[in-house]
Amino acid sequence: MDRIAAVRVLVDTISVFQKGLEPAKAIKAALSRALVPYYPVAGRIVETSPGEPEVACTGEGVWFVEASVDCSLKDVNNLELPVVLPKEELIPFAPAEVKEEDLIMMMQVTEFTCGGFAVGTRLSHPTPSTRLPLSSMDRIAGIRMMIDLILVFQQGVQPANAMRAALSRALVLYYPVAGRIVEPIPGEAEVDCTADGVWFVEASVDCSLEDVNNLERPLLLPRKDLIPYAPPDVIEGDLAFMLQVTEFTCGGFAVGIRFNHTVFDGLGAAQFSKAVAELARGHACPLVKPVWCREAIPSPPKLSRRHAPSPAGIDFETSVFDISTDQINALKNQFCRETGQKCSTFDVVTAMLWQCRTRAISLGPHADMHLGFAANARHLLRGLLPQEGFYGNCVYPMGIKANARIIAGSSPVEVIELIRAAKTRMAAMFLDWMMGYADDPYEVPLEYGTLVVSDWCRVGFSEVDYGWGEPIHVVPLNDDHNFIPSCIYLEPSKPKQGVRLMTRCVQKEHLPAFTEEMKQFVQN
Repeated sequence: MDRIAAVRVLVDTISVFQKGLEPAKAIKAALSRALVPYYPVAGRIVETSPGEPEVACTGEGVWFVEASVDCSLKDVNNLELPVVLPKEELIPFAPAEVKEEDLIMMMQVTEFTCGGFAVGTRLSHPTPSTRLPLSSMDRIAGIRMMIDLILVFQQGVQPANAMRAALSRALVLYYPVAGRIVEPIPGEAEVDCTADGVWFVEASVDCSLEDVNNLERPLLLPRKDLIPYAPPDVIEGDLAFMLQVTEFTCGGFAVGIRFNHTVFDGLGAAQFSKAVAELARGHACPLVKPVWCREAIPSPPKLSRRHAPSPAGIDFETSVFDISTDQINALKNQFCRETGQKCSTFDVVTAMLWQCRTRAISLGPHADMHLGFAANARHLLRGLLPQEGFYGNCVYPMGIKANARIIAGSSPVEVIELIRAAKTRMAAMFLDWMMGYADDPYEVPLEYGTLVVSDWCRVGFSEVDYGWGEPIHVVPLNDDHNFIPSCIYLEPSKPKQGVRLMTRCVQKEHLPAFTEEMKQFVQN
């Protein structure tokens, strides 16, 4: 197992001790004695043949550093995360002429004025260097795109340092994310586990969050200042994940995330983001163990080959509407009174949005109106996929078609019933698609009469906590994707309750009518 083709990385840990008497001297002597029976650890990793690493027992020893700092452990909060001291002062680094990846172990003892000390260790840890196939859902050409968003936090202490360290640790378990997407055969994308890493950017702006309205829409800062971009010589479509931390003068910060939809669906990208946050908060490992398992997803005979449309297209207007919990519950109660059944928040909000938009754009009574939404399909593959940990694509695009006159003229309860009826058909439709009996569900009409909604309320981005609390809100940033009318459901900015709709679904000439329809619906 040691010789599984791998890329060697050093995993860093810091152990903190309240007191000690000349600890560096004692540890150095003990380490020398330990290296007698553990003599291979004092050697170097060599690779005499490609893919055949071995240990050369050279007796060169473990790189050992003694250090001290002019402060007490209390002054630096006992090195609790996020660590106040720079990482470079607490863990050992070899000089430039030494290849750190050839070392098996490095150690540093840092003594504090209070008598306490910290032991920083760096251990060689291989991550597999292989190519991993993507699932049939990952390889759907239409989702080969970057999804951009920002998480906004009110406060943090050196968040970039904490997140960089946590990201490095997370990539040991999520090693495919540090690789690159390749396509050796057209249409057969896979992940090459190169350990090239995640593109990480540290940034700062000379203003407070209050100065820019907490990054509420419309953004008062350019999008390019908030999310990471790779240099021209790097193909962004080959990257799995990118991260930028932008710090504000008030102590708040924004985390700009760009994830490749080929590697993650929304739940998967949020799972990875929460794993990084858990490590930043001090957890020894992520609460959910990641699972690749892409081969477990069956390949339907009719797999979509439609490529992602060009971002340019119809010029949609961005609008934000906050729907309160009281307004949602009022319609839920109405539905229950009239049908004797319950409906979900998604049902209520989607029916309201679809009806308001249909009335506003007024395509004519005989026009076909299409509604699409991505439904999580993990529960339909129970027994094939693990109960938790899978972070690849596992969604089924549900579609509903109805006459514009019916959508515009029906009661809200009747539109909710249309949506609920489609959801009940999902399991059968998914099975038919997997068996090749159904048409490609990804062939959604790319026209103005179509509306696609995405529910991010329970995806998990709003639960990301790096140690200073959850984000005050989540801001999707794919404003340049203008190929289809869309809306994303989000949690509103704290402390509001309910659902926030970020819409890009009407052209400028229809925006006043759409806004008025939404206001009337909420008021009624």
